[in-house]
Amino acid sequence: MNIRKIDTFSGHRDSVYTIISDHTTHGFYSAGGDGFVIQWDLNKPDLGKLVARAGASVYALALNPADKSLWIGQNYEGIQVLDTVNNKIEKTSKITAAAIFDIKISDNNALIALGDGVIVVMDLVTFSIRKHIKVAAKSVRSIAINPVTNEFAAGDSDSNVHIFDLDGFTLKKTITSHANSVFSVKYSPDYNHLFTTGRDAHLKIWDVNDAYGIVTDIPAHMYAINDIAFSPDRKFFATCSMDKSVKVWDAATFRLKKIIDRARHAGHGTSVNKLLWTTFENQLISCSDDRMISVWEVAE
Repeated sequence: MNIRKIDTFSGHRDSVYTIISDHTTHGFYSAGGDGFVIQWDLNKPDLGKLVARAGASVYALALNPADKSLWIGQNYEGIQVLDTVNNKIEKTSKITAAAIFDIKISDNNALIALGDGVIVVMDLVTFSIRKHIKVAAKSVRSIAINPVTNEFAAGDSDSNVHIFDLDGFTLKKTITSHANSVFSVKYSPDYNHLFTTGRDAHLKIWDVNDAYGIVTDIPAHMYAINDIAFSPDRKFFATCSMDKSVKVWDAATFRLKKIIDRARHAGHGTSVNKLLWTTFENQLISCSDDRMISVWEVAE
């Protein structure tokens, strides 16, 4: 496997905490500690478009595919919804005074993971709160949706992963999964496995069809693992960590293929927070506390 850095996007004035696709093959949004929400185009390196100033740090973004509205989680301030067509904030709601760690869109609902251990379910159309789900004493850090089983998973800072029914939002199962906070939960592209990572630096894989029985437990990094992303062709997945590295793994065997770090590939200098693996020439995007967004060419 060959790894080559294609571009570095600079524009943020503080740590970059999240990156999500803009639902084109070549565009994405980023946000971070400066409260800036920037749209980027892989065809036009480093020519970012500032689309919103949140006024507070942002850990979470989500794009509603129905109307292309961008949901922005303002830490300690609540939710802003950006009309991306007219480039203006159309709705705001102070649903919490806590941090907002994740937002996932599912059918007519937004599932919002909060720093006070609650998941808020908001109606996309009415912009009203449908339900508060008290999940943990500490933060809910990550949410993943499985449309095949009609479930969603939530990882928290109490070391647990919870499986909920998507229709009634009832708790189906709790997995005591990690030795410390669970930072990321992601379903595999075929929805047969749940991948979880945490502060304990372990990657764990669970069998959805075997009542979430453990498949493997990999001590994958030196420090906390912040995120997971799958390649569009489903052959690989990547993890990123507080240890400043990105690692690429074989999705079939779960074996390590490549390490992307500062020494080998002029990687990030501080914690790598989020990943996005695009269909644009199979490019992998990473963002970091070093304020940079890096674009990697991954070739077999």
